[in-house]
Formats: sequence, structure tokens, C-alpha cells
Amino acid sequence: MIQKVLITGAAGQLGRELLRTMPEGVECIAATREILDIADAAQVRALVRRERPGLIINAAAYTAVDKAESEQELAAAINVNGAANLATACAENESRLIHVSTDFVFDGTSSTPYLPDAPTSPLGEYGRSKLAGEQAVVAGLPSALIMRTAWVYSAFGGNFVKTMLRLMAEREELSVVADQVGTPTWARGLADALWLAADQSDLQGLYHWTDAGVCSWYDFAVAIAEEALEIGLLQRMPRIHPIPGSAYPTPAARPAFSVLDKNSTWAVLKTERLHWRSQLRSMLKELKESSFE
Repeated sequence: MIQKVLITGAAGQLGRELLRTMPEGVECIAATREILDIADAAQVRALVRRERPGLIINAAAYTAVDKAESEQELAAAINVNGAANLATACAENESRLIHVSTDFVFDGTSSTPYLPDAPTSPLGEYGRSKLAGEQAVVAGLPSALIMRTAWVYSAFGGNFVKTMLRLMAEREELSVVADQVGTPTWARGLADALWLAADQSDLQGLYHWTDAGVCSWYDFAVAIAEEALEIGLLQRMPRIHPIPGSAYPTPAARPAFSVLDKNSTWAVLKTERLHWRSQLRSMLKELKESSFE
């Protein structure tokens, strides 16, 4: 395992899970936005030169999918320029880079899980900025590892699971989109996978990681309600209605199908394939026993 690791986006969902699951013997530099603005090339270069990490895990990103339609420059500054800055700094200092990307690089027209080398065609500015970030990383550091993921949630911060729990506690019924299909990903499992990848010094190129299985947002919401009711996070089962995405218009289009093929990742990392529902159950139990915000 590399001894010194710089984690960008350390205050986010994935960043916090990376810190919690950090292997023994690793010295970690937890770079929040206040410590490091990855869009600032000089700041990135100075920090990497000073600290000389053996590995950078880039968990920093602009992830406001709808706002990205009107904040294109900000999205590009973080997702494209920031990624490029990290790749350049890694190349100059002979550091490895693991860069986290997204299922939104695909247009959702496939009927089978997307392989890492499948053609990309993002539907919105967020996806376009993340794809351009991938390309900038490869151009600046061909040996980088890019890990795409999807539908990430955790006990930390804001996400679909916590939003659903709040709405379910407030309302007797709610409607959830049923014609967008993907795979939820507990940030804890993603963090574990990234640490396994970090331990393989020759691993590079494009890989995919989510939990196992497939569902719609509606299926996900029903599972959240059932699991939360089972452990006492909810006091009653709300009525959840499936609706088409057209009934819930958003500024940014979403891929209708964004299931990622993880077979190559599971094979190379030699890790257990955990179903998204069992991962959800584990996260909800942790949430009940903790006081995360």
C-alpha cells in the first residue's frame, strides 16, 4: 500500500468514507475545498510538490446535475480543469492518480450494462464535464486509474436515501420516477474498492464500480421505506407511487438506463459482490446508530 495519500473532496460523502476506511500505515492528507481548490493549478502544484503523495484519490467534483445546465463554467472548472490540474501535478511528481467519474457519461440507450470501453454520449452538462475530465486525466497522465460509479449515497451529507427518509417521515404518500434504471452505491463500498485498487500499483485505465443488482428510483425508494420501517427509522409505511420521468421534468436529462458492468473490476480487485439492498440495509443501521449530518 502506498504510504502517503492525498484525498481531494475529503468533506464529501466519498471523501469521508475514504478517511474512515483508510488502511493502517497510510498517512493521509485530507484536502477539503477550504484546503485545496483543485481548479487552481498553482495551488494544486504547490501542495503536491510540498507533500509529495505517492497517490492522489480525486473524490472532489461538481455534482449538481441540474445546476450544471446553468453553471457550465463552474462545472468545467472543477470537473475538467481540476482533474487536469491533478493529472499534471501527478505527472510532475511521479504520483499515482485515481480519478472518480460517473455513469452520466452514457446516454442511457443501452439495454445491457455499460462496459468501461462502451461509447460515451452524455446528455447534459454535468456528464459532459465529467467526460471531459476523464479525457483530461488520460491526456495528462496516461497511467491514471479512472473509476466510474453511480447513484452514490452514504450516512453523510445530502443524498437520495436521506431525502427519501425525510419526505417519508413528513408525508403519507409520494411519487418517485420508475423509468430510470441503475444501481445504488453505498459510498463505503466504493471507498473499500478504491483502497483495494490503490494497493495494486500497476492498475490503470477505465473501471466501473457500483453495488450489485439493478433497480429503478421507485424500487430504491420502496426498499428504503421497507428497510427503514424494519429497523425503526420510520414509524409507518408511506404510499409510494411510480411515475414516468416525464411527470417530473428537470433541467438536465437523465439516462434511462445507466447500469455499469463491473465484471472486470470485480475480477481484478478479487472482491465480494454485494447487492445494493444489503448495502442499503447496512447504511441505514449505521445511520440509526449515529448522528451524522
